[in-house]
Amino acid sequence: MNNIALIGFMGTGKTTVGRVLAEMLGYRFVDVDQEVENEQGVSIAHIFSELGESYFRLLERDMIKSLSGKRDIVISAGGGAVLDVRNVDEMKRGGVLVCLTAQPEVILRRVQGNSSRPLLQVPDPLAKIQELMAGRQQFYALADHTIDTSGMTVKETAAQVIAVTKKKARQ
Repeated sequence: MNNIALIGFMGTGKTTVGRVLAEMLGYRFVDVDQEVENEQGVSIAHIFSELGESYFRLLERDMIKSLSGKRDIVISAGGGAVLDVRNVDEMKRGGVLVCLTAQPEVILRRVQGNSSRPLLQVPDPLAKIQELMAGRQQFYALADHTIDTSGMTVKETAAQVIAVTKKKARQ
């Protein structure tokens, strides 16, 4: 099995599940946003505010391309990475692309009170989650597999990812 790349909306478990998944497989876990921050020496928020989102998206695309060329890693991509289909193509080239999803109410419960989610600092965060998810659905649909994490534990989700990716590897 090659890489497993996790995509999906915020609060669906990409980072949490990704860490457990990597441990279960003996893979290395890599968070794209964290890698960009490490490489640049500044936070994503700083990059957005000082250099703009388009510059961040270039850095993100370069990082995904680099990571997709490696083997035996679990990649957690930021929620907006799928908006550039080149990122989706790179992650699929490097392995299996799995979209984690959850019901909007579950996502809200998971991220509520987290001030590092600027997109949700609005009067009706549930409506914002529904709006953003609907706008990204066509991109999330490009994944090889989709897993709803709403009613699962982290370990159950990781086991489900392993099950669907092994099935693909046998095909």
